[in-house]
Amino acid sequence: MKSEQSDENMETLLSDVLEIYGYDFTGYSRASLKRRMVRLYELDRFVSFAEYRYKIRTEPSYFKRFLEQVTINVTEMFRDPDFYKTLRTEILPKLGTYPFIRIWIAGCSTGEEAYSVAIFLKELNLLHQSLIYATDINSAVVENAAQAMVPLSKIKQYTENYIAAGGSEHFSDYYAANYSLGKLRDELRSKIIFSTHNLVTDNSFNEFQLILCRNVLIYFDRPLQDKVFELFDNSLEKFGYLALGTKETLDFSTVSKNYERLKSAKIWRKIH
Repeated sequence: MKSEQSDENMETLLSDVLEIYGYDFTGYSRASLKRRMVRLYELDRFVSFAEYRYKIRTEPSYFKRFLEQVTINVTEMFRDPDFYKTLRTEILPKLGTYPFIRIWIAGCSTGEEAYSVAIFLKELNLLHQSLIYATDINSAVVENAAQAMVPLSKIKQYTENYIAAGGSEHFSDYYAANYSLGKLRDELRSKIIFSTHNLVTDNSFNEFQLILCRNVLIYFDRPLQDKVFELFDNSLEKFGYLALGTKETLDFSTVSKNYERLKSAKIWRKIH
């Protein structure tokens, strides 16, 4: 794709994707999308944009690959340990006063965040009364997440994160080594419902006491962020908590007046 044509081509392709598959990338960061779309074009050695477009339009299996490549799937267990320490010491214990705890992890990628939250719920003796809904736009990563497998090559990093976040047990107790993979305990998996959900086009599907959507909204423009914040606001119980990524904020959004921010982390409490 020649650079002078690639912007126009990208918009054409995104229109196709919306029309045929119902995925709306209108409010996504153009620079990030363009970089990933061009990378896939080059990786799969297309000779023309027309060929690339035709394959995406006519082959659902290739569109699935396209979706995998253009959506962001960077994650790790207990990523940003300071955040998890706050979650463990300040937020999750407060949720223990509810008879049943519902948590939504939006943009869950391959599930590391969901399993991290499940581990801390277990250590606080709250897992038995909890259900975690973990969703992502990308069906391939959701299928991967549901397998409850983590690469053993990442275990050292995950263990360090877990300890830094205030884990009280041995991280090795939570998985069984199986060749190059670690299989996470069934007890954790049984409390997580993985499913596809599109933050842009899908509606609220439950009421939650805690919503985590970390490092997803940085790829959305302001109007789209507002739309997603309204979705979260409609999905969060009064006095529930919303957790965002380090570069994200609820400030300046249309629903910000309904929230107060915790001093210690990018976590907001719904007060209205």
